[in-house]
Amino acid sequence: MAVVLAAGMGTRVGADGNKAYLPLAGRPMAAWSLDTLTRVRVVDRIVFVYRPGEEQLARDMVAAEIPGVAVEFVAGGDSRHGSELNVLRYLAADIESGAVDVVLIHDAARPVAGPEMFERAVSVARESGGAIPALPMSGVLTAELSAPAHPRLVRVQTPQAFQAAPLLTAYRRADVDGFEGTDTSSCVESFSDLAVQTFPGELRNLKVTFARDVAIAERLLGVSADST
Repeated sequence: MAVVLAAGMGTRVGADGNKAYLPLAGRPMAAWSLDTLTRVRVVDRIVFVYRPGEEQLARDMVAAEIPGVAVEFVAGGDSRHGSELNVLRYLAADIESGAVDVVLIHDAARPVAGPEMFERAVSVARESGGAIPALPMSGVLTAELSAPAHPRLVRVQTPQAFQAAPLLTAYRRADVDGFEGTDTSSCVESFSDLAVQTFPGELRNLKVTFARDVAIAERLLGVSADST
C-alpha cells in the first residue's frame, strides 16, 4: 500500500498555500504521483494525506484527476512526522492483522518518480525490512549546495518503503519518547531493528522546493509523457 504526503506548505517554492496543488505541466503537482501509483503493480491501496482544513480540496482534486480510483484520505499533522504517525494510526488494524505488509511513503513534492522506483522500494523492503533511494550529494539536480559535497554523503529521496508492523511499532515508541524524525527512515533507524537498505535514487526524481524547480519538473514530466 502507498501513502502520498501532501500536508506541507509551499513557501520556498513561492506558492501562496499548499504546493501539492501547484499547477505543474497542466495538473496539480500531487496528481502526478497519485496517477503514477495507479500503474504500480505492487500497490493495491493509496492513502492521500491532506493538510487539515483541505479535505474537500483533496477530494475534489482526486475526483478530477484520477476519476474512478479508490483513494483513502487522512488528515496530516503539524509536521511530516506527525502526518506519518496519523496515517499509521489509521492503518493500525490492517497492519496488525497482516492485511498490510509493506508501507510505501512518498512526497507529493516529488512528482517525477516513475513506477519502477516504487516497485523497487517495495521489493527491497520485503527482502530486507526497509528501503530508501539515495544519491551522492554531488548528483543533485537542483544546485542547493554552495560548497562541494563530501563524496560519502548521500541525498535521501522518496519513495521509501518499510515492513509495516515494525514501522508501526517504531512510530508508537517514538511517540512515547516525543521523537520527531526528519523523514521516515530516521524514525525506523532510531526505534526498530529493521535493516534499512539503500538503492540507487534517480537524478530526475527531484523534490520541488524552490521556484526554479518548477520549470525543471515540467520539462521532465513533458519528456515522460512523450515517452509513454
